[in-house]
Amino acid sequence: MSRLRGHIVIASDVEPEVERVEKQLKAFRVVKFVEENFKIEHAKLVVNEAYISSAEVKYIILAALEFTAVAQNSLLKLLEEPPVNIEFIIISPTKSNLLQTVRSRLPILKMSASHANIALSLNLARIDYAQVFQFLKENVRVKKNEAKNLLEALFFQATVSNQLILTPLQLENFDKAYRLLDLNSRPQSVLAMILMSFVKEK
Repeated sequence: MSRLRGHIVIASDVEPEVERVEKQLKAFRVVKFVEENFKIEHAKLVVNEAYISSAEVKYIILAALEFTAVAQNSLLKLLEEPPVNIEFIIISPTKSNLLQTVRSRLPILKMSASHANIALSLNLARIDYAQVFQFLKENVRVKKNEAKNLLEALFFQATVSNQLILTPLQLENFDKAYRLLDLNSRPQSVLAMILMSFVKEK
């Protein structure tokens, strides 16, 4: 069974987003491939780097203004079944830059230009119903854009701070959450869906 690891970030300003992600991952090993146009020769370097074994989690960032179809196709198997301790982060200014086959393998986060890092005290590995209720109570009047920022913060809290490997359902929920907010779903309901997926039955 394939493991879903890593994610795609859609950000209008690619290089500042790379810096932001790198800063957020400062406690981990990060290898960057930042190009104007990501081609097959860059993809080959990524494959070589991915198969250099690592005892700790290693993040491989693929960032570019454009990605060739040949390069993306050559990475499909690697994205679907990454080596142990390898996480991929693809950063692109538009979703249309990426093949549907790539987009289907990783959840997509859209970063707003005004995105600000939000410090969360939650440990999503140990969250319970009381903490979910408290978080929703504290964010009862949150607006759509604020909710998107919270989603981004929750995603990084789970995958980086708490070092969780998200289940397919959790990844799907994050992807779905952005679409629901764009359709003007109630922000509290969307946040509740995300948080409840981390609550373990006692």
